[in-house]
Amino acid sequence: MRLGITGARRLGAALLASGVLVVAAPAVAPAQAATTPSVTAKGAFLFDDTANKTLWSKGAGTKRQMASTTKVMTAAVVLAQSNLNLDKKVTVKQAYRDYVTRNGASTADLKKGDKLTVRQLLYAMMLPSGCDAAMALADTYGTGSSIKARTASFIRKMNSRAAKFGMTKTRYDSFDGISVNGNTYTTPRDAAKLASRAISYKTLRTVVKSRKTVQKATNGRTYTWYNTNQLLGSYDGAIGIKTGTGTSAGPCLIFAAKRNGRTVVGVLLHSSTGAKRYTDAARMLDYAFGTSSSSSSASTMRLRSLPAGAQKD
Repeated sequence: MRLGITGARRLGAALLASGVLVVAAPAVAPAQAATTPSVTAKGAFLFDDTANKTLWSKGAGTKRQMASTTKVMTAAVVLAQSNLNLDKKVTVKQAYRDYVTRNGASTADLKKGDKLTVRQLLYAMMLPSGCDAAMALADTYGTGSSIKARTASFIRKMNSRAAKFGMTKTRYDSFDGISVNGNTYTTPRDAAKLASRAISYKTLRTVVKSRKTVQKATNGRTYTWYNTNQLLGSYDGAIGIKTGTGTSAGPCLIFAAKRNGRTVVGVLLHSSTGAKRYTDAARMLDYAFGTSSSSSSASTMRLRSLPAGAQKD
């Protein structure tokens, strides 16, 4: 039974009156307060989304490239469209495939002429990190008379939404993280703000927690996409969100986990290796949830393997 403040005072007074000396026990710190996480990433941020509280950070305000984690904002802009129809069909253009080939980009291997819904394109963009799918969405929801004009318009929408989210040190010059001029950057703190907003969309939560999806185009072609985020299925409670890797950005990860009704989001920019970003994330989540000695922690985590041939990011 919990005692209220008044009840506790009455109990203390009674004990003093009886001659019993009352000694206040030292406050027991929460488990996560014992050891702060040590990560290899140059920038990191950990945020309790349920309590709206910063838990820990490293280089929180330093601007860094973000690679394909850019696609979280691409998804957020799409989902913020008024009167959005997730079942709207989009025809795959050869330009999307050419773009991927030209840039050596990650791909969902969309085929020219196939018709996929907006919902399916979100899976194609967020799971295998398809830059072709990102371009298809930007082309669909931008305005203008050409693909170039429409994608540029969409990028402006990304910057406008970043401003709305209070991401004051973030800039986009691409819809997928392939930055020609290096003007797609963010900070760990800003990226955490984005993560918090992004997971407020039920559709996106459903997409990013999926380890695998099988989708059919209207012509019957089957697409099988695996989630590049190996934290899913490896760390208990992990629910997303997006990987990213680039020459300048290094391995990046925007992640989220939920336990006992409590949601925590985190950001890692420029980890030392692709695998380290996952152990870094697990250490941060251990700190948040106070589970460093549990059966699901950084020390015991076994990383989920991706099938041979699956896209990696």
